[in-house]
Amino acid sequence: MRPAEIETLIAVGRPDIARDGSFGVFATSRPDLRANRYVGQVWRVELPGGTARRVTRGVSDSNPRISPDGTRVLFVRGDAHARPQLFVIPAGGGEALQVTDAPLGVGEYAWTPDGREAVFLARVPEPGRYGTVPGLDAAAEPPRRITGVRWLANGLGYIGDRPAHVFVVPVSDPEGEPVYPAAPTLDESDDRSDVPVARRLTEGSVSYGSLALDGRRVVVVAETIESGRRDLRSRIVSIDIDTGELAEVLGTQANLSVSELAASGGELFALAADVGDDGQDFIAAGTGLFEISGAQARRLTDPDSVDLGEAGSHLTVAEDGVLVQQRTRGRVHLRRVARDGRLDTVLAGDVEVTGHASGGGRTLAAVATADSFGELMLVDGRTVRRMTAFGTQAAAVSRARVDEHEIIGRDCYPVHGWSAVPEGDGPHPVILQIHGGPHAAYGIHLFDETEVLVDAGYAVLFCNPRGSAGYGRAHGRSIRRAMGTYDLHDVLDFVDAVAGEDPRLDAGRVGIMGGSYGGYLTAWAIAHDHRFAAAIVERGFLDPVSSQGTSDIGSFFGDQYVGTAPDEIAAQSPMAVVDRVRTPTLVIHSEADHRCPLEQATRYYSALTRQGVAAELLVFPGEDHELTRTGQPRHRVERFDAVLDWWARYLPVAP
Repeated sequence: MRPAEIETLIAVGRPDIARDGSFGVFATSRPDLRANRYVGQVWRVELPGGTARRVTRGVSDSNPRISPDGTRVLFVRGDAHARPQLFVIPAGGGEALQVTDAPLGVGEYAWTPDGREAVFLARVPEPGRYGTVPGLDAAAEPPRRITGVRWLANGLGYIGDRPAHVFVVPVSDPEGEPVYPAAPTLDESDDRSDVPVARRLTEGSVSYGSLALDGRRVVVVAETIESGRRDLRSRIVSIDIDTGELAEVLGTQANLSVSELAASGGELFALAADVGDDGQDFIAAGTGLFEISGAQARRLTDPDSVDLGEAGSHLTVAEDGVLVQQRTRGRVHLRRVARDGRLDTVLAGDVEVTGHASGGGRTLAAVATADSFGELMLVDGRTVRRMTAFGTQAAAVSRARVDEHEIIGRDCYPVHGWSAVPEGDGPHPVILQIHGGPHAAYGIHLFDETEVLVDAGYAVLFCNPRGSAGYGRAHGRSIRRAMGTYDLHDVLDFVDAVAGEDPRLDAGRVGIMGGSYGGYLTAWAIAHDHRFAAAIVERGFLDPVSSQGTSDIGSFFGDQYVGTAPDEIAAQSPMAVVDRVRTPTLVIHSEADHRCPLEQATRYYSALTRQGVAAELLVFPGEDHELTRTGQPRHRVERFDAVLDWWARYLPVAP
């Protein structure tokens, strides 16, 4: 796979299925270099054996949901100002009708049980900001008064002046008589009187998220933005759609950080982690399924062996239990949790489940596999059927043969990972990749980062060292207050074992690279081991001290991972040992990265150059922490070009 061939990577979003199981809908997304954006549409597939077909023709349509009676589909589409809004179409396809006109776009949403309305989350801008005054540039807005400890969010920016609130809006019949906007006047050039008026259900300086509907009550996670709390504990509240009456369902005394809610038939479930009495113990916190009832939370899954913390996970309430996504050893399986906590497997094997829906005794799952970035699969009783073939294009340009390994490290600890090797006898130069997180994991899905390097002639090694997710809670918590110890040993031992045993790999010519926590461990490794021909440190967590006051998670992340005592922090800080680095290093960062702010990169790069290390700094404008995953397609290709150029100079395929 060459950099421009990322266009072949088609992702399948979270599907939905009609209540009777007769058809399903889903959306696709892929990077398009010409448009320099992510493009995709909504698709429909008849079940059990139909062929998927497009039912919308928008540029970037996403997140479809079928009405309770199965006649209509709501989905998200950018309006004339590129703000994500709700649109509705007949379930069989047709012209889309705009439903919302939120100033900053919509977030999560759901149909009401009668199908007449939709409830949605939308950020409400403070008057005078974010375009609420025509012609007022952002640089001319008044100063922001910040009184809380968390005021930024990566990919969003300031959050205190645009909290998310709950709205309800009527959904018109897309096949009925159109609503005609009034003729514009001189001061009404952007009249949207053809769009239904949404009614706001919440007030105050509270931001809401993780929406679920239980009859005529909407259940949401509520957080007071201006709070001085440095903890992650969530409140769950319910709001009566008709009266606006608000009631607390679960308070912070439950010590839960809630990421997802699901409700059905009076039952309420949460995907959550117990963050302890101080509300900060988030490291491998054992994200699991909880049943919420009577102001109490009852855990249904084991925190030590069942890991439901995969980013983007959600819940589906079915008749026979709740569907969840369990990550394990580089896979994400679809499991069913019964009300008594018993677990059954719905879909397993070499898949990473990214979304699911259930109806009429059938289950739809969006998955990534080793040969496809995204497919839709149907589980119908004991039958599992792949409903799409989006991976065909990617498979045509995929050249990496990936092998799985488990080696035994220096302290007799098993390290699990993979090697991807180019064709030919070699010996091929080796690049060690390190994932972010650290409580995340490499998986078995088709991965452009690896494919591009293999195409260029490099053997790539990647593993899930201690601190990673999917190997039990003890594995994930083992580097708490010990970053750069066991995790460093694991990645180095993996290289030694795999490269030392495979004659196709040149164990004497090795490079190292990683992003976020991977950038941290890369910077830490080159300060302690000088074997590497070169390094790439990307969006790294490089100085835990300055991160406390600059990162959007600085109020808790470093405190938990590296501690708060100065000597403890210094013992785990790449900036504290940057003077030991001799390895040529490319530092890559994004200007709008609020997770690992730009100063982490510029100060690290400056320190390298001041001591004479061969170093370069590559800064991407307009991008945040997610450049390699959701950045502008052209920037992603330009980044790949820079990466390949760096390796060609310092670790050429031909010595």
